[in-house]
Amino acid sequence: MNTVKRIYDKPRLDLPSEFEDLNKLVLDLRWSWSHIADKLWQRIDSELWFQTRNPWLILQNVSLKKLRDLANDPEFLYLLQLLREEQLASKATPAWFQQLQLELDIGTIAYFSMEFGFSEELPIYSGGLGILAGDHLKTASELGIPLVGVGLFYQQGYFRQVLDTEAH
Repeated sequence: MNTVKRIYDKPRLDLPSEFEDLNKLVLDLRWSWSHIADKLWQRIDSELWFQTRNPWLILQNVSLKKLRDLANDPEFLYLLQLLREEQLASKATPAWFQQLQLELDIGTIAYFSMEFGFSEELPIYSGGLGILAGDHLKTASELGIPLVGVGLFYQQGYFRQVLDTEAH
């Protein structure tokens, strides 16, 4: 297998225009608990999907040739359109918290944690605290509670960090 890119800081910019929605789907972390888009990512690269279950890695590593092939696959294009419409509808539909129609403006709530366990494919947690923090954020997202996680981003995973005198 080719070397897998692990770039989590920017969307893929060279996508053909018909696939710009893939960047929007992959940056929506609902993939880590709602598996509605699993078939889409599996269609792009089934081997990498079964190895990692990580849509971000799949999108960063798929070849332009493969994307051009998928651009001629009506079933894939339909699935992409369906998933993007579902994503937009989910964001447009008032969640539980918005339906309460509270008269107070609480603003945004900050949830500070050293780690957030969204899924094994996003290795930014080590165990219980991270799983608990991730579950809080997932639940808040589904309920529409204005909660934002604030923590550290471990680019090489929670257990692979090094600080030295050369770090900037």
